[in-house]
Amino acid sequence: MRQEIRQVEEQIKRAVKGKDQVITKVMAAILAGGHIMLEDIPGVGKTTLALSFAKTIGLSYRRVQFTPDVLPGDILGFSVYNKETGELDYKPGAVMCNLLLADEINRTSPKTQSALLEVMEEGNVTIDGITRKLPEPFVVIATQNPFGSSGTQLLPESQLDRFMICLSMGYPSHQAAIDILKNDAGSILRGLEPVITKDRLLEVKEKVEQVYVDDIIYDYLVRIVEETRVSPYFYSGVSPRGSIALLKMAKSYAFMQGKDFVSPQEIKEVLVETLSHRVTISGESRAKSYHAQEALLAMLKEVPVPRS
Repeated sequence: MRQEIRQVEEQIKRAVKGKDQVITKVMAAILAGGHIMLEDIPGVGKTTLALSFAKTIGLSYRRVQFTPDVLPGDILGFSVYNKETGELDYKPGAVMCNLLLADEINRTSPKTQSALLEVMEEGNVTIDGITRKLPEPFVVIATQNPFGSSGTQLLPESQLDRFMICLSMGYPSHQAAIDILKNDAGSILRGLEPVITKDRLLEVKEKVEQVYVDDIIYDYLVRIVEETRVSPYFYSGVSPRGSIALLKMAKSYAFMQGKDFVSPQEIKEVLVETLSHRVTISGESRAKSYHAQEALLAMLKEVPVPRS
């Protein structure tokens, strides 16, 4: 199974140059059953990344370009009266797929954002009193531009908490930029073939859930989360939902590293991406010019690492 996951990553690396760590973290979040937020400027490969995952895992895929006029019905679906049967027919919305790319989610109305976030949490859609379960697996890769926020509705921290990880692709390195120019990403993307099926992905997810976690690791993880609530670096800390997300990401990352158990190292590896959007930095952190990522790393040094 791990070999198949590595093959998925290698396929995606053909289309997305120089972002190996981003690919690994996104793959870990998918295996952990979570959703992904990409905060970045346009044009750095977010759509290519999502499409690559959809094609190599054989997932049904939809993309929604969020604008102010996108309605909740466009996302969830709606009912249309059928005069022949005298009944209401459900017309599926964009969420009826395995992988949804919610492009520039901050450019739509809060009502539409809330509709998507609710269905992400519940795993089903209810229209006219009828509940329909989403396909499995169901993954949302959402993007928002943290700059040029005029006319946008950035998700507040309480809603960002619905995403398992939040990360940035960033600009490519010099060599990666050259590779991008030399290779036609569109042609490579069209040539990608499924490495595993979605049914096989569900089997791998079950294996991830079975990764062993010792009581010492549980204690270490909770100590980290508790430290975010009392540390002078933060105004508000991580909720229990955040600790669950950190545990799932650590188990998934450990599995991808070929391990059957979680060690402190896996928690450290996924800490920033899993918790940075769940904390609010304090005035002290701002005085030190810390972003959430730097504040988390500084805080982590103050939590004793358990000895095996």
